[in-house]
Amino acid sequence: MKYTNITTIKEFIIIGFPGLPPEYYGPVSVLLLLVFLAIVIGNGFTIAVIIFERTLHKPIYVIFSNLAMTDICFGVVTLPKIIARYWWNDMITSFGACFTQMYFVHSLGAIQSLNLLMMALDRFVAIWFPFKYPVLFTNKAVAIACTMCWVLTFIRLLGIVLHALTLPYCDQNIIMQCYCDHISITRLGCSDEREYVYSVALANAMVTLLFPLTLIILSYFSVIIAVLRMSQTERRHKVLSTCAPQLFITCLYYVPRCFVYLANGVGFNFNLVIRIIITMLYSLIPAVVNPMIYCFKTKEIKNVLIYSLQIYM
Repeated sequence: MKYTNITTIKEFIIIGFPGLPPEYYGPVSVLLLLVFLAIVIGNGFTIAVIIFERTLHKPIYVIFSNLAMTDICFGVVTLPKIIARYWWNDMITSFGACFTQMYFVHSLGAIQSLNLLMMALDRFVAIWFPFKYPVLFTNKAVAIACTMCWVLTFIRLLGIVLHALTLPYCDQNIIMQCYCDHISITRLGCSDEREYVYSVALANAMVTLLFPLTLIILSYFSVIIAVLRMSQTERRHKVLSTCAPQLFITCLYYVPRCFVYLANGVGFNFNLVIRIIITMLYSLIPAVVNPMIYCFKTKEIKNVLIYSLQIYM
C-alpha cells in the first residue's frame, strides 16, 4: 500500500454480507426490517409501560427504560443503512456519515455496559444493604447516574473517533461489515500510525468491557452467596426470581462478546462471513429479546400487563 498524509476518500462502500447472492437480497432486507421493527416497537412499548404505570416508577425500572432506549438507538443507528443496502442496493455512505455511525455504535455499546453494571449494583445493594437501599437508590439518583453514563461516554468516545480521524484514508474504501465500526475503518488507513490508533482503541474497548464486567460478576457472585445463606426457601426463591431477568439480560450481552474476544485471543480466526453474522447476532438479538424478558420474566411488569388486559377484555 502506498502511504500518504492526505485523505482522498470521500465515501465508503458498505458490503454487508460478502458473497450473498442477489436473489437473497430481498429476503435479507425483509428479515432485517422485521428485526428493526421488533426492536423499536418492543423496546418502545417497554418504555411506555414504565412511564405510564406509576407502580413501576422505581430505580430498577429507570435502568430498564435506559436499557430499552439504548437498544432503540442502536437499532436506529445501524439497521436502516444495511436494509437500504439490500433493498435498493444503496452501498455508499459518506465519509462523515460513516464516522458518525462508528461514534454512536461504540458509544451505545459502552452505555449499555454501564447500564448493566448499574442493574447489578442495584441488586447487590438491595440484598446486602436493604436498609440503605432506599437512601442510595432513589429514582432521582439513578436518573442522574444514567444521564452521566450517556454524557461521559459520549465525551470519552469522541476522543477515540477524533483519534481515528487523524489517519489519512487514501486508497481503500470498502468496509466488510454491515455498519461502520472502528476496526473496519481504521484498517483502511494508509499510515504507519494505524496500528497505534487501533491499539489505543482496543485498550479503551477492553476497559469498557472488562471493568464493568468484573464488577458485575462480583456483584452477582455476592448475591448468590447471600441467597445460599438464606434459611427461608420462600425468600430465597423471591430473591432469585428478581435477579433472574437481570442475569439473563447480562449474559445475552456479555457471553457472545467474550467468546469472540477469547477466540481471537487464542488465535482462532473466524471466516469473514461467520464473523459478520456473529457480530450482528450479538449486537441485535439482545435488543430484540430484552422486551420479552422485561414483560414475561419481571413479575411487576407482567402483573401490570395482565391487569390491563383484564380491564379491557
